[in-house]
Amino acid sequence: MNNLTIYPTLLIFSFSLLIIHCTPLHPQKKTIHFTTQAGAITRADTANKNLSIVFTGHEFADGGEHIVQILQEQKIKGSFFFTGDFYRNVLFEPLINDLKNNGHYLGAHSDKHLLYCDWENRDSLLVSNELFIDDLENNYTAMQRFDITKEEAPFFLPPFEWYNDSISVWTKKAGLKLINFTSGTRSHADYTTPDMPNYLNSETIFQSIIDYERKDPHGLNGFILLIHIGTAPEREDKFYYKLEELILFLKNKGYKIERIDKLLDY
Repeated sequence: MNNLTIYPTLLIFSFSLLIIHCTPLHPQKKTIHFTTQAGAITRADTANKNLSIVFTGHEFADGGEHIVQILQEQKIKGSFFFTGDFYRNVLFEPLINDLKNNGHYLGAHSDKHLLYCDWENRDSLLVSNELFIDDLENNYTAMQRFDITKEEAPFFLPPFEWYNDSISVWTKKAGLKLINFTSGTRSHADYTTPDMPNYLNSETIFQSIIDYERKDPHGLNGFILLIHIGTAPEREDKFYYKLEELILFLKNKGYKIERIDKLLDY
């Protein structure tokens, strides 16, 4: 073999090595900063003007039809977290099927809506690890009736939105990700009835969202905004009737409303 044959070959070989050396074997995933509390994700990255509206349900679903209609008209994907009792309720089957067929996120909210820890002493557990896991598994078993798997619904929103470090650890061991609503607004108080000392009407709840958006340096960036899909009959002032007004307010402020799995980039 003469030199004229060798040099081009070496040149090609050297250039190949350069390409291999400069090309990363494992492209780095973008860094996302979450806010957490007691091990649960409570807010997505505040650098982005994105948020999620999540709806929880256990025994009531009176707002379901209205919510589905508004989300469809506004071309918004919501995130819904239901208990096993909700998924098993035959009266709610058409609603759940509509939500699934329209591409909304459907997740778990415990099977029997258990209170995991004491209201006054958060460190005091009211359930055992075994009871927690059994209840959680029963929730996902109920979801299987609608062909919803853990892989499709990895985020778990605890009942009463109340938990502690132990619940976070147990959730992680179960292969799930614990989340909760972002504190600061009063949207989660839409379940209250006039006879309760903590009752808030819908106008006050809506104003709390507006006020927070104006005062926080990050606005509602990364927010997980919680609303109930239904409330007790004693509450006649239903906040879900303000959903369209809320969505238009958020859109006018430049926010993009996403499914929870999209917001958390999962």
